[in-house]
Amino acid sequence: MAAGEETESPKTAAERQGINLHNERSLHAGLKQWYAQPHDRFEVPVSGFVIDLVRGPQLVEIQTRNFTAIRPKLKALLQDHPVHLLHPVTYEKWVVQVEDKGGAMLSRRKSPYRGALTDLFEELVRLPDLVPLKGFTLEFALIREEEVRCRDGKGSKHRKKVSIKDRKLLEVVSTHRFSSSQDFLQFLPQDLPQPFSNRDLAAALALPLHRCRQITYCLRKMEALAVVGKLRNELLYEQAVLAP
Repeated sequence: MAAGEETESPKTAAERQGINLHNERSLHAGLKQWYAQPHDRFEVPVSGFVIDLVRGPQLVEIQTRNFTAIRPKLKALLQDHPVHLLHPVTYEKWVVQVEDKGGAMLSRRKSPYRGALTDLFEELVRLPDLVPLKGFTLEFALIREEEVRCRDGKGSKHRKKVSIKDRKLLEVVSTHRFSSSQDFLQFLPQDLPQPFSNRDLAAALALPLHRCRQITYCLRKMEALAVVGKLRNELLYEQAVLAP
């Protein structure tokens, strides 16, 4: 090879063989395809883990649910690498019912469910303390999706034994990137009383109290909020002074 000539690094065996792809769900695959750019690498072994996507020095993980499962992986990788976590938040959903045997479609309807960006805290409560770590960025994609269900008697009692067989990406409505704890303060309205309680936040945002407790818990763990007192049984919060 001539001096100064560049060549791409050969792909690892894991990349060539598509490790992890045989168990990949449709939503995960759809988000990876949507996010990918030319020259990105997929299923790359790094520090004992297989990474969904590598873009230059940055490692990209796509997690459709269960941040608890990915927390140890993120914590280990962040010691030596910049990591970007992409997570979908369902904005609208269509429900498809399929046969138990054969998988033929029986019906398709639009769900009355309507999500919001604040739903991200449902998962973020599992790793808010990682947010201040150097090199960690998060991106939440509001999506329209299709949920494939089957009345096979194997699902949870909550879903009346209906199993969720797959989730499919229909459209990315918008994306929201967070690079620091400071970025999450956007969820606090400007007209909140100071200090404020979870009930104050629930009234200001028109959100359920449990969601506001998740928001303040996350902001506390990422050192963006501080507890400054208590009113009866309610903690009182103020914005913390963040290090530059």
